[in-house]
Amino acid sequence: MASVMSSRMATPALRQIGQAASRRTIIQLATRQTARALPTYQRRSASTGSGPSSSSSSKTAIYAVGGLAGIGAAVWFFGLTDTKKAELEDDATGGHARARGMLGGVVDYQKVYNEIANVLEAEHYDDGSYGPVLIRLAWHCSGTYDKNSGNGGSNGATMRFAPESNHGANAGLLAARELLEPIHAKFPEMSYSDLWTLAGVVAVMQLGGPTIPWRPGRVDADASQCTPDGRLPDGDKDQDHLRQIFYRMGFDDEGIVALSGAHAVGRCHPDRSGFSGPWQHSPTSFNNEYYKLLFNEKWQLKKWDGPIQYEDKSTKSLMMLTTDMALTKDKAFKPIAKRFADDEGLFFTSFSKYFAQLLELGVPAKNFEGREPITFTPADV
Repeated sequence: MASVMSSRMATPALRQIGQAASRRTIIQLATRQTARALPTYQRRSASTGSGPSSSSSSKTAIYAVGGLAGIGAAVWFFGLTDTKKAELEDDATGGHARARGMLGGVVDYQKVYNEIANVLEAEHYDDGSYGPVLIRLAWHCSGTYDKNSGNGGSNGATMRFAPESNHGANAGLLAARELLEPIHAKFPEMSYSDLWTLAGVVAVMQLGGPTIPWRPGRVDADASQCTPDGRLPDGDKDQDHLRQIFYRMGFDDEGIVALSGAHAVGRCHPDRSGFSGPWQHSPTSFNNEYYKLLFNEKWQLKKWDGPIQYEDKSTKSLMMLTTDMALTKDKAFKPIAKRFADDEGLFFTSFSKYFAQLLELGVPAKNFEGREPITFTPADV
């Protein structure tokens, strides 16, 4: 980064302060103070004459004022709280990635994003990525919300405790929670609730999906707040079940179809859900292939000892659930799913909207006061 001020204006003391404090903030403050001081000295210079001695004297005074202003700004900056420093730095750069953590202190959420992105790839796990299971963790910790009772949702991270951790729909998610433990230890100011939902955002974006706006504000709860079993979708049910589950959360039909698009990634495991197989040939690429396959492939019932599911006739290597097939049969769902199959950009826009909404279910509005959504930069890993 460029030096805090020009070499003529920066005193040794200011250079030391600039190295220790936020340089971008000090630059702005020093520049503002210097700009206010310049007109005064320029007027004084004009009134005392235009000779070389007068001009040199006025320039020296200008530099002195600039240096003193910078030092004063730096001293003032040091007297602020960490939170206020972060807010000022964000104002100076136009970013919002640094904000108060729910457990105190300041968190650089872009750094958290990058830490999560760095642990996604793993040759030993599934198809080589933890991304799909992190999306599932974010989805399942949020999709328990009941708009009628007002409980459930992403606020609380109650899946840390039994009985919620043992619900059938959450089988296999221990791997995702354990993966994030070292990151939570590194950023203890974050709540688990914020970390889990952010992990879902990271996974979607790093696997090639749309940008998901996200903001911190969730507070963890204890085991007494665990939600009852049965609030998440069952794959062997039809469109009536889907509407019952999603309407309870406050979603409309487009939200149902869009959020079903999370099946673009990952696979089912017999030892978890009972179902088996991936939805598409590239289960670590977030795209609209899920919808294309629904309409372009011929699907038949799979002959096996497991629960009812469908397989593609051509390769018999892909699967669809009864809830997936409902998107092609229901009169309201079908045209939405067809539009997503034809236009990936349209799907991405819709998914981003509804996934961001899903991740905030159950969080009191006051928790988000003064917190603008953060737009993250994908990590280059």
